[in-house]
Amino acid sequence: MPQVAARMASRDENTGRYQRHRPEQTLLYRIVEEYYPTFAAHLAAQGRELPGYVQREFDDYLKCGRLEHGFLRVRCESCHAEHLVAFSCKRRGFCPSCGARRMAESAALLVDEVLPVQPMRQWVLSFPFQLRFLFASRPEVMGRVLGIVYRVIATHLVKKAGYTHQAAKTGAVTLIQRFGSALNLNIHFHMLFLDGVYVERPNGTARFLWVRAPTSAELTQLAHTIAHRVGRYLERQGLLERDAEN
Repeated sequence: MPQVAARMASRDENTGRYQRHRPEQTLLYRIVEEYYPTFAAHLAAQGRELPGYVQREFDDYLKCGRLEHGFLRVRCESCHAEHLVAFSCKRRGFCPSCGARRMAESAALLVDEVLPVQPMRQWVLSFPFQLRFLFASRPEVMGRVLGIVYRVIATHLVKKAGYTHQAAKTGAVTLIQRFGSALNLNIHFHMLFLDGVYVERPNGTARFLWVRAPTSAELTQLAHTIAHRVGRYLERQGLLERDAEN
């Protein structure tokens, strides 16, 4: 825990002294603190309420970084200086502090321990509005769709390298983004794919083969293949009805 808290500590660039994070002084915090209770009361007056996970997001954010809601006492082993470090909410929604820390830690994990030192390519896939709402309410369906998308792109890379799935393998890391630049619901996939495939040598070691960038025609065909397979899956699940005229 002290190590985790130490990463939260910041130092003033001019003085070199520790400066505690004070979220209550930020504009976002002041807006949420002032208007969220009013908004919740307005919904309650109409006999409505926000989903539980949304309420927890707001409530925990208002406690994030506030000493009165819990803290750690961190002590330096060399100079014996002590500081109080407030607990963070660790939420995935809109908390800038926790979001930035999670982003930095995830990036460090991927670079240091997951991704090989090989060329990567980012594939971004968006969906029609109706499917965005479906995926937001049915995450298990979104997970199955992600599997379909991965298999289509992986098959494309393996075949383009001139191999089959039995002889060559590729890999990807997907980050699911749930909103657009205007904070609107816009579920889409950011997929970091190896820009090639691994082929096993006779001695048991793996050799990486780079694959050329996809052409416009290949991207068009991949989009059609993904749309067809995703649509067929959703039809089988009874979640989509085919429109013969469209």
